[in-house]
Amino acid sequence: MTDDARSHRRYNPLLDEWVLCSPGRLARPWQGRTETANDTPRASYDAACYLCPGNERARGARNPVYEHTFAFDNDFPALSPHTGAPDTHASHTLLRSAPASGHCRVICYTPRHDTSLGSMGTEEVMCTIDAWAVEHEALARQPGTRYVQLFENRGQLMGASNPHPHAQIWSTDFVPTLPARKARAQQAYLAEHGSDLLGDYLAAELRSDERVVTANAHWVSLVPFWAQWPFQTMLIPRTRTTTLGELSPDARRALAHLLGETVRAYDRLFDCEFPYSMGWAAAPVGADDGSWRLHAEFLPPLLRSATVRKFVVGYELMAEAQRDITPEEAAARLRAAAAK
Repeated sequence: MTDDARSHRRYNPLLDEWVLCSPGRLARPWQGRTETANDTPRASYDAACYLCPGNERARGARNPVYEHTFAFDNDFPALSPHTGAPDTHASHTLLRSAPASGHCRVICYTPRHDTSLGSMGTEEVMCTIDAWAVEHEALARQPGTRYVQLFENRGQLMGASNPHPHAQIWSTDFVPTLPARKARAQQAYLAEHGSDLLGDYLAAELRSDERVVTANAHWVSLVPFWAQWPFQTMLIPRTRTTTLGELSPDARRALAHLLGETVRAYDRLFDCEFPYSMGWAAAPVGADDGSWRLHAEFLPPLLRSATVRKFVVGYELMAEAQRDITPEEAAARLRAAAAK
């Protein structure tokens, strides 16, 4: 057995956790569930879509006939701007709850129903990035906001309820669990090393070049050394910044190119509209101490093909995250797809 085929664990310094890497397990026979690839071409406009221009949404509001991006308050928000229910379980220290409030918005990338970040032009993607930044800054200015999370779910396998290209952005009056862990890790690293964790990590990745998928003068897309999902990627800016709003026009244009390249590489990998969850990790509101570096993560579920996905079950639910191919192999396959 070669060293590359040996099981081993990899440490994720951002979340202070380990991932079990088990190369070669993709060779095992698969008689489990297979999905139906849903790649039926979509029309540019769908009269039944709640997000297309001019259409009526589920609760009666009507969309304007927008020509670029369009943002609105989520009709079915996960959070309310009003303070949540007070703690009613204070009788025991193990029975704790806390109120939660915030805002939930939806951002349509384009009036076209049939496109994506991979098929939109650079100017269109830049317009989307601008909308992301504007929405993030507006929510961050709301009194009491401590964190703003922007994310996109693409495809039915990732629970997207509507195929129209769009993202969601939620603000909260608390720092959620994963960003809080990332903040602690980056603060501790800065205190010990005097530099930011992701900046040093990016420098190491650029030296090795094993896991880099694509890069330009401002951004790098790579498969993280500690990736959990088979074809997970991370987008990291070469210059430390904390929010999308801080990006220069040149950096936004470079990001638009990189986003397009990343999604097109995914789509070419298994010749399908690749499902994923993508999210931006910005610094907690008003909390930049020099330790945080803005980054995005793509977390796609497909494992073997367009119809076989990774399941997070069993050992992963009970013990530790696990992956079946090395991040280096995943990066090589994504690089090849990007070069097609």
